[in-house]
Amino acid sequence: MAASATSTGGALPELTNRTPLLGLKLYVLLLIVALIVIATVVLILVFVRRSRSSKKRKMRVKHSSGAIPLVSKEIVEVNTLELKIDPKKKEVEMEESASVESPNIGWGRWYSLKELENATEGFAEQNVIGEGGYGIVYKGILMDGSVVAVKNLLNNKGQAEKEFKVEVEAIGKVKHKNLVGLVGYCAEGAQRMLVYEYVDNGTLEQWLHGDVGPASPLTWDIRMKIAVGTAKGLAYLHEGLEPKVVHRDVKSSNILLDKKWNAKVSDFGLAKLLGSEKSYVTTRVMGTFGYVSPEYASTGMLNEGSDVYSFGILLMELITGRSPIDYSRPPGEMNLVDWFKGMVASRHGDELVDPLIDIQPSPRSLKRALLVCLRCIDLDVSKRPKMGQIVHMLEADDFPFRSVSPMPCLASVLQDKTKPM
Repeated sequence: MAASATSTGGALPELTNRTPLLGLKLYVLLLIVALIVIATVVLILVFVRRSRSSKKRKMRVKHSSGAIPLVSKEIVEVNTLELKIDPKKKEVEMEESASVESPNIGWGRWYSLKELENATEGFAEQNVIGEGGYGIVYKGILMDGSVVAVKNLLNNKGQAEKEFKVEVEAIGKVKHKNLVGLVGYCAEGAQRMLVYEYVDNGTLEQWLHGDVGPASPLTWDIRMKIAVGTAKGLAYLHEGLEPKVVHRDVKSSNILLDKKWNAKVSDFGLAKLLGSEKSYVTTRVMGTFGYVSPEYASTGMLNEGSDVYSFGILLMELITGRSPIDYSRPPGEMNLVDWFKGMVASRHGDELVDPLIDIQPSPRSLKRALLVCLRCIDLDVSKRPKMGQIVHMLEADDFPFRSVSPMPCLASVLQDKTKPM
């Protein structure tokens, strides 16, 4: 016990002994060393955490510069999407399936609002090349000198966001010579803009119904070239993609033309996606008066046959130079479909040709075009041809003269009266 007390009592004086270091007592020196160790550990932990945060910031900056946008709630990376059909909703939904690290979003680049303001000279009025309920389209010149069309979507009760997503989903990754290409987009705050390739020769509507003088520059051959190009673009949407795309607003003002009269289908703001296992999708009826198919107008059931009907009306426009509905015409000619079918039924098909066409088409070429029109607007959707078949019908020299005269075919189609919306 005495020994024990002596050894314990001896240890305490050692801790209170002064050390050579600044004359500090031993227990004070030990306390300082302990604090230094703790502070060092804390600094190391802070450094490691900051280093990790810095790496993450660098990765985000890398993905937000140039062509690749920050991933946000508004924009999903199109190349990482799987299109999925929800049978309960009867709509196409999109599902994200890959990491944020993807090096390429696949369908264009992100533009800042400032870039597009500079390109369009502050969205100047003199740069407006089109406008409608969807918004305004401006001609723009980017910093690299390339010419684009900038569609500024009107944010009307969320419609801009809907059209923005629809166009991205429908044509974001599509590349076809008869479809207007999507170059990129701007999603900044409430602004939603789409940037397209610029097509430099106006719309088909302008050339058909504008003031072009006593003779139209659209010869019969040019009109058939436009029809074939449009049909090829729609055939790609219907038959070359999965899920297929139903345009839902095929009309002359949505067909853009280049200097060589090549047609490019534009404006996919109303488009719908349709999976291979679905024959139609039920949706709110939208489109343009005069072009909408009767079954879609009455039931809301939409499929590619609706686009075929609209294409038939468009082909009638090309042949006649008339609008689908024209209240300035006499009562029997206001509705293009009724007048057109009546003229064919009474064997006055040659009188349907636009009088502004200088050189009349051959009877063979005219009859082929008339038959295609009438087959496209058949009341029985199942009897309408597919767009791929229409391309063949318009291009094949021996159609429809292989085995039958076209007039019996026309007569059978004319048994039903079809009225457009």
